[in-house]
Amino acid sequence: MLPFLIVAAVAVVVTAIASAIVLKLARKYGLAPQLRSRDVHQTPTPRLGGVAMFVGLLAAFAVARTQPDFAPLFTDSGIMWALIGACAIIAGVGILDDLLDLDWMVKLAAQFAATGLLAWNGVQIVSLPVGDTLVVASPVVNFVLTVFLMTLVMNAVNFVDGLDGLVAGVGIIVNAIFFIYTRILHDQVGGLDSITLASLIAIVIVAICAGFMPFNWHRARMFMGDTGALLVGLLMATSTVLVTGQLNPASLDLKLVLAAYMPIILPIAVLALPLADFSLAVIRRVRAGKSPFSADRLHLHHRLLDMGHSPVQAVIIFYLGSAVLSVAVLLVFTQDSPVLAIVVLVVGTVITLLTLLFPLRRAKKLLAQRGLITLQGRGESADAVNAGHPGAGASEERNSE
Repeated sequence: MLPFLIVAAVAVVVTAIASAIVLKLARKYGLAPQLRSRDVHQTPTPRLGGVAMFVGLLAAFAVARTQPDFAPLFTDSGIMWALIGACAIIAGVGILDDLLDLDWMVKLAAQFAATGLLAWNGVQIVSLPVGDTLVVASPVVNFVLTVFLMTLVMNAVNFVDGLDGLVAGVGIIVNAIFFIYTRILHDQVGGLDSITLASLIAIVIVAICAGFMPFNWHRARMFMGDTGALLVGLLMATSTVLVTGQLNPASLDLKLVLAAYMPIILPIAVLALPLADFSLAVIRRVRAGKSPFSADRLHLHHRLLDMGHSPVQAVIIFYLGSAVLSVAVLLVFTQDSPVLAIVVLVVGTVITLLTLLFPLRRAKKLLAQRGLITLQGRGESADAVNAGHPGAGASEERNSE
């Protein structure tokens, strides 16, 4: 565990320092883009935070290479170097897009290039567990399926990048859970390089997101932009494929409920909200005769703002949903009985729904009507004004599609 903590600590510190430097340079050279009609933040804000996250990632991998536990990852195969190359492709195109707003086809081509590089070097879904058997497709099908699914995950994370601290916070939560899951797998099936690499990627995502969070929390001083969101998406997709597509469920303890399906269920659970938002956005735009990559203000986080939630409340709802799904599925994997997982899922869902259906402003108003509290002061007056304009005063992350 110590090597993981060392790598994580370096990633947090380097990302935080790099974020401060990037922010200073962006302000000095006027690299904050102009506001657009769908933006909610009130002042131009730099969106180059992904550059700092990429620097933190490189520092983390550099330190990992010096750790004996991770040395085989750099010498026994080309996967690690392919991952670094894929991240460099995404970072390069992301920086250009954050500065110049590239055409969506250029960005998609770069994403295919990055995921194709990984798939070519062995990061592939080579089998899927169905019942007691493994379904194995042809190499061509494996390659195409992997590239498609990894690109899908990248865009799902990118699409949900719409509020201060949203992607960074969700990244911390779900990858912390995924890290725990991969360490449990490591203990069950032995020290497979794919599981060790998945653990390393998960803890690095947590670290770079944590290092960037102080600059991205409401009201954000800097956004992660396409560079950061696509980078997080690529890393999450890679760790998922390393576990889901390359782990034989027969090697797991089959006494555990649904153990054989956890490599599939957990990644889907932790990505459920981004994938749902992505799917709804694509369907909505195609039905309207638009490009599926055209931007709009109808994402799930926009709808939460329109319901009367503040940006912080909307982000917390996403945090709750991600945490409940991830923890519940992890408990199914780690417990002999599903009772605790069901309790967590039911209680967590109820809390999330109550938070969703009763924005703080509306809850205060209901309590005031019942005489339980008194609305007074400048803060409450501002809330009353903003209640009619849910987006007022919000500092929204760039919806970087």
